[in-house]
Amino acid sequence: MNTMNRHLEPADFSLVLGGPLYRFWLRIGLADDTLELVGRRIVLLAGLGWVPLLLLSIAAGQAWGASVALPFLHDIEIHLRLLVAVPLLLIAELIVHRRMGAVARQFVERGLISDSGWERFEAAIASVVRLRNSKTAEALLIAFVYGVGVLFIWRTQVALDLRSWYGTHAGGILQPSLAGWWFGLVSLPLFQFLLLRWYFRLFIWARFLWRVSRIDLNFMPDGAGGAGFLARASYAFQPLLLAQGVLLAGTIANRIFYTGAELLEFKPELIGMVAVMIFVILGPLLFFSPKLEAAKRAGLRQYGTLVERYMREFDDKWVRGTTALDEPLVGSPDIQSLADLGNSYAVVKTMRWVPFTLQNILYMAATALLPVLPLTLTMFPVEELLDRLLKILF
Repeated sequence: MNTMNRHLEPADFSLVLGGPLYRFWLRIGLADDTLELVGRRIVLLAGLGWVPLLLLSIAAGQAWGASVALPFLHDIEIHLRLLVAVPLLLIAELIVHRRMGAVARQFVERGLISDSGWERFEAAIASVVRLRNSKTAEALLIAFVYGVGVLFIWRTQVALDLRSWYGTHAGGILQPSLAGWWFGLVSLPLFQFLLLRWYFRLFIWARFLWRVSRIDLNFMPDGAGGAGFLARASYAFQPLLLAQGVLLAGTIANRIFYTGAELLEFKPELIGMVAVMIFVILGPLLFFSPKLEAAKRAGLRQYGTLVERYMREFDDKWVRGTTALDEPLVGSPDIQSLADLGNSYAVVKTMRWVPFTLQNILYMAATALLPVLPLTLTMFPVEELLDRLLKILF
């Protein structure tokens, strides 16, 4: 059967439409089979993660004022994490679900999957579904969140060493307040689980691309060989990039305002975050590079042979005159055909073996760094900024 006659339903491929948490959303009416109702999920998780922290901090007199060095309402990081990053992670699910099914169908509709590779393509999709629905995977993520994310990473690497709404440090050990206990047992694990589950989905996506890249694919020797849609698919992860940028911006902001740090001190973290996110999203597309490069070489050889053959016949007919000339040179279709053939060969020569461009990289970097942009205002006083703006304008 010709693969162009195959049909791939949107539900056949989804990175997000499954797993224990998704089934829980279905049971309590916070999701449907297309991941709509995202607003309800945002309200629930924001209420569960942020509102109790506010109420407990108010009850302890640590929501504002000078009772602690870092009151709850002044904690930029916690508000960005729970009220901005969490909604972005949930919105990303809806966007990725809508777009990635179409991406999988593109392999079929563009004729990239040969008849001999169809079974392996179906197996790759089945593997995505199996991993996506894994109860074990989500259980391991929860275990990692509590065993490593909360007890080690946050307490030793993220928490500020000062008296705050979530607790105080005594002898290098954090002594949580009531709000701190809720944060450590509910709010922080909730956020970290959502974030880690996205990293797991990126792993599933990379694994799918690797398996598809091992199939005998029908790449055409032009542009990106017919694989350019994969780079455009990376835009579906834009909310995830923003969430990652928001997370880092909140962490940096707290250190600037409460520990006297400066923005330029975080250049390694900013560069590292951008590099890692670009690598995990665009890097897997390089799995197709060997076959794209092979398609380009084959195209140059085949089109080169065709061009040489046509040039010989053109030379015999119009230059050497060995063929009877019974038609005028002006307006001859041979001239246009020669130009078209030359253009076709030029297209093959410019074919990329990398299925994404510098523009894709720059767009993703800008998206990830956008939440950090307001922090540049901390590099000089507002008065100095206004003075410079006035000098520019007037």
